Amino acid sequence: MLREANGWSTLDVVCLPPELHNRPERIADAVRGKIREHRDGYDSIFVAYGDCGTGGALDAVLAEEGAERIPGAHCYEFFAGPATFAALAEAEPGTFYLTDFLLRHFERLVIEGLGIDRHPELKDAYFGNYRRLVYLAQAPKPDAEAAARAVADRLGLELVVRQTGYGDLGSRLRSFAERPLMRAWPA
Repeated sequence: MLREANGWSTLDVVCLPPELHNRPERIADAVRGKIREHRDGYDSIFVAYGDCGTGGALDAVLAEEGAERIPGAHCYEFFAGPATFAALAEAEPGTFYLTDFLLRHFERLVIEGLGIDRHPELKDAYFGNYRRLVYLAQAPKPDAEAAARAVADRLGLELVVRQTGYGDLGSRLRSFAERPLMRAWPA
């Protein structure tokens, strides 16, 4: 739990495993479980997830539970901003996106999480239709661009780097954090 983060004293953070993004059909139920587990004592709940491949199942859960989420299909959209993300997607539909978090944990979440470490032939099955990798850098460490280049080279993709900061996430969190008694789940 975070207390006094960014000067906010009313924000608690509860996380879900990032591996859920490899199994989006499990996200809605996992979010429902966390909401029910932590509902007592909070007037509002903010979920910092995009739809993340749930096909609307997450929004249905949030409507049932009376919770809200950041708008967008996924974190890439709210980090880049809707207009920038739409332009990136339009320019090359075959784009694989990286955030700072995904870059730092690429081996565990992508290579191991998708079984590519055990079955290298899966790399082409998963990434064969991608043409480029867009690294959406929020607060990159000094070696982040080199690490993103290594990932792009490993996957055989062109690298594009966009400095995005946290996009809409900060303003959305700020508007919720200023409300009394609430809990947030990051993407």
